[in-house]
Amino acid sequence: MSSEPALSEDAGFLSRFRSQPVYFLMALNFINFLGFAGWNVLFNNFAKEAAGFTGADIGLAHTIREIPGFLAFTAIIWFLMMREQLFGYVSLIILAGGLAVTGYFPTLTGLLVTTFIMSVGFHYYETVNQSLSLQLFPKSEAPRLLGRVASAGSAASFTAYGGLALLWWLGLTHYGVLFAIIGVSCTLLTLAAWSLFNRFAGEVPQHKKIILRKRYWLYYALTLMNGARRQIFTTFAAFLLVEKFGFKVPDIALLLLATSALNVFAAPRLGALIGHLGERRTITIENISLIAIFFGYAAASAGWMAALLFIADGVFSTLVIAQRTYIQKIGDPADMAPTAACAFTINHIAAVVIPVTFGLIWLKNPSFVFLLGAGIAATSLALSFLVPRHPKPGNETIFSARQAPAAAE
Repeated sequence: MSSEPALSEDAGFLSRFRSQPVYFLMALNFINFLGFAGWNVLFNNFAKEAAGFTGADIGLAHTIREIPGFLAFTAIIWFLMMREQLFGYVSLIILAGGLAVTGYFPTLTGLLVTTFIMSVGFHYYETVNQSLSLQLFPKSEAPRLLGRVASAGSAASFTAYGGLALLWWLGLTHYGVLFAIIGVSCTLLTLAAWSLFNRFAGEVPQHKKIILRKRYWLYYALTLMNGARRQIFTTFAAFLLVEKFGFKVPDIALLLLATSALNVFAAPRLGALIGHLGERRTITIENISLIAIFFGYAAASAGWMAALLFIADGVFSTLVIAQRTYIQKIGDPADMAPTAACAFTINHIAAVVIPVTFGLIWLKNPSFVFLLGAGIAATSLALSFLVPRHPKPGNETIFSARQAPAAAE
């Protein structure tokens, strides 16, 4: 008799879990970053040890990795053929497939091909994630809920980094096996999520075509600058630790482990802070911090100093949520899917160019790469001052007339 209420409560919890958009997006974000974090912690050392990569080769590999992000606008074509939620599942399966075979192709060509496959899945899913979160989360709750979704990604990173470090210390150092473990795990988790969660869709039908609006111009500019400065961190910060300071796989894993552990707790709180401070102040704070971090990278003379900067960089990256809530507040609800797709393309314009060109600069002087990063962050800081304190349609920038916008520009 006493077990029946308990069973009923368990069934009720499972039903609520399956039907809540935030749990759905947290689960899929966990899978996405489990895969990407595993790739990230292994790739630099694998590329250098197995394929003899130089800084220029690393730059080329990351340029190839960013091409699918540049082509993210093509997600609109797939949205015509399948629901966004289904496309998200398919994207994660592609990510997993690319990961599973990466360790068995230790050549420049092999790593470029497997990196491209992995990246197709990663970037298509990120497009779906941003689109669905802006459709499913109410504006008043979006910063806090986006923080929770980000914390799930950090928890996945923590799991990947800790698990890989443990396996390495236990003697499992075969890159092919390690990459395969990550890929198979992501596949199984995706299939589980596919069978578990209910169907989700936004209340407002989305435009199924590419849309660029003049009144979104500041969001596009901020997105471009974010893509440029984050690409420098993604491509060269970890490689600085490996090449200049001699960090090995367990060292990088522990460093990323510390970053993700901090973000598990910090991301939801930073999301709530964005709701309190507003988009203008948050974007300003983010860029001031990044300017200081880039100058620190350029001047770093000890491994511990670069490691602390790496952690700080990883934590402050969560503040990019403010750009997403900014477009949610100023945008047409039917524009969220096409705008997310176009934003990822804009974000990756610089990302396609920077790794290979800055890789050549790296060969001359690595410090110049980070000084240029500080300049990009300073440009983004200047743009942040154009964000109004209370963004909404008709008040997209400090220059906008405070009136309802025309239907579509």
